[in-house]
Amino acid sequence: MHFMTALEIIISASLLSAAPLIFTALGGVFSERSGVVNIGLEGLMIMGAFISIVFNLTFSHALGAWTPWIAVLVAMLVGGLFALIHAAASISFRADQTVSGVAINFLALGVAMFLIKNIYGKGQTNTISEYFQQVDIPGLSHIPGIGKLFFQGITYPSYIAILIAILVWFILYKTPFGLRLRSVGEHPMAADTMGINVVKMRYFAVFLSGVFGGIGGAVYAQSITLNFSSSTISGQGYMALAAMIFGKWNPLGAMGAALFFGFAQSLSIVGNSIPYLKEIPSVYLLIAPYVLTILALAGFIGRAEAPKADGVPYIKGER
Repeated sequence: MHFMTALEIIISASLLSAAPLIFTALGGVFSERSGVVNIGLEGLMIMGAFISIVFNLTFSHALGAWTPWIAVLVAMLVGGLFALIHAAASISFRADQTVSGVAINFLALGVAMFLIKNIYGKGQTNTISEYFQQVDIPGLSHIPGIGKLFFQGITYPSYIAILIAILVWFILYKTPFGLRLRSVGEHPMAADTMGINVVKMRYFAVFLSGVFGGIGGAVYAQSITLNFSSSTISGQGYMALAAMIFGKWNPLGAMGAALFFGFAQSLSIVGNSIPYLKEIPSVYLLIAPYVLTILALAGFIGRAEAPKADGVPYIKGER
């Protein structure tokens, strides 16, 4: 296989795998920048994947090619509403945010599998027929040198994820809303003194984490697995959490880390068709993303500084 051909395959698979991680990591950035730790990203992805596949199977005959896109919108809403459970527990009832997030992960999988078995009578859904297909971008795919690498065989959500990451960075660092959100996560007492509703901002940030987690799950299920079962989302939410930390709670940093983890995941997908890589036992390629995640966190977690009020409940008037 020619080197450029192999590179095209790797880049295409990397962007495909990275898109769900980017969306979910951005959701984590919103939540943790407001001061709420969100370990429940895995559960939010599960809910997004579950509802998108069920919606897709139910309405694909009526909606046709628009089905995956509308399924993403439904997953956004359901993911956001589901995240409010975590918001209520951690903000209003001041429960331990880590425990609440872990509970969300277990609850999401339990609810999803219970409903799947009741709806379809088995442990997984059928395969969807309408999904996010890899396409060539007209005009751009013919650019000499980079056209085949970055604009050929790519899904639209991959491009959208990168653009959204840039937009989220602009919102967080260049707008009044972003300043208020970051102030709530850094010093909620000072923010409250300046008239910012800390509880409202944190609720909205956690809701946004659910919205983006739902998108991540829906994109993953409708572009990679094409169905839903107990193993559809198997660690991707934790990878997104790692990408957020690796990226130092910065949207662009989280995007870069997600692309790195997406590359690691792509090796297990396309490794058998790449020279040299196909000589490596498949089990090593399958565990590569998780090993790299551990190594990345072990090397950078000590240097990455979370928002100062991250994980600290705040009640108006308390000091």
